Amino acid sequence: MLKNILFNLKGIEMLLEKVEKTIEKFNMINEGDRIVVGVSGGPDSMTLLNILLKLKEKYKITVYVAHINHMIRENAKLDEEYVKTFCKNNNIEFFVKKEKVSELAQKEKKSVEEKGREIRYSFFEEILNKTESNKIAIAHNMNDNCETVLMNLIRGTGISGLKGIEPKREKYIRPLIECSRKEIEEYCEENNINPRHDESNDDNTYTRNRIRNIVIPYLQKEFNPNIVKGINRLSDIVKEEQIYLEKQVKKAYDEIVINQEEKIVYDLKKFNSMDVVIQKNLILLAVEKLFGDTKGIEKINLEDIIKLCNNNIGNKFLKPNQKTRVEIKDKKIIISKE
Repeated sequence: MLKNILFNLKGIEMLLEKVEKTIEKFNMINEGDRIVVGVSGGPDSMTLLNILLKLKEKYKITVYVAHINHMIRENAKLDEEYVKTFCKNNNIEFFVKKEKVSELAQKEKKSVEEKGREIRYSFFEEILNKTESNKIAIAHNMNDNCETVLMNLIRGTGISGLKGIEPKREKYIRPLIECSRKEIEEYCEENNINPRHDESNDDNTYTRNRIRNIVIPYLQKEFNPNIVKGINRLSDIVKEEQIYLEKQVKKAYDEIVINQEEKIVYDLKKFNSMDVVIQKNLILLAVEKLFGDTKGIEKINLEDIIKLCNNNIGNKFLKPNQKTRVEIKDKKIIISKE
């Protein structure tokens, strides 16, 4: 009996220590941070909340909880009450948003997954501003990262899609990103956390659920029982190489950029002298600076733009999509909003 208790305590300390190392490794939390935590009531988010409460004094942080009731499942109200009660018992300010995600998704001709994600992140930002917080904590773990990489592979992706989920991006932090789902479930059991079960995770009409419930178990059984760790290692390698590539692209950008205000203007001759990998990333960087993202720019668009530049014929232009214009004029490449 005593041996089991000591084993459980060791398990609790191990996961807590692991999360602390992740926080320090990626500089996720600084003293005095005000953190909005996305909490569904499931094992991942309840573990995240529990650990942040244990680290509250160490980092002198303030924690707020944001919960979304997607109004899809019959038990959604019970999930909401569960999280609300936990927050009340632990003196945490609780915020909830109720939204009929399925109806909105149908109306806007989007998938339920996509619309649900939009609503969640919009709400997190809303509570961030309302509470004057500076961080948003999300409970993604290494299994989620594996699923994301596989989803990107199946859909067709470039190198960036193999990065998976970023541990930290701007104000968003993911302290559980180096923890497995099994470790999280064991932590819940050891800490007497009785998380809610979202039965929609069992519905294999959703792409991510099919990968989680069918594809990964098959790969584990037939090919590699450690497939989740293996794909996470791949993800880590790609992240490291992307950091190096981004540094080279930034260096190249500084060398060839002529104007970067309302439009991005590059020196055509210098652009044409660069490696095609750098060229593609310079185009993407310009589009991101203009629009905030690179949506609507596909591989074929990048190839067409580079071909236009290599032809070196003045007063020619193309429109890779409805909002972007790329023009060759006076030995310059002009990338602008249409």
